[in-house]
Amino acid sequence: MLLCSDSKTYLGCTDNLKERINRHEKGGVPATKERLPVKLVSYFAFQNKYTAFNFEKYLKSGSGRAFMKKHFF
Repeated sequence: MLLCSDSKTYLGCTDNLKERINRHEKGGVPATKERLPVKLVSYFAFQNKYTAFNFEKYLKSGSGRAFMKKHFF
């Protein structure tokens, strides 16, 4: 979970967090390229990639956004 300079969040999945953050910071991710700098707010680790994708999908839903707002912002 990244917080962008426009005060909005970016959510995504990766199997290499350090490399992915580096790509964001260098402007290599179109979704955040115009919203730099970004700040890592939180991350969640899962053993199963399908669980990770389902959790990302939940966080992007209305109830997931409400969960993030209540617990992280």
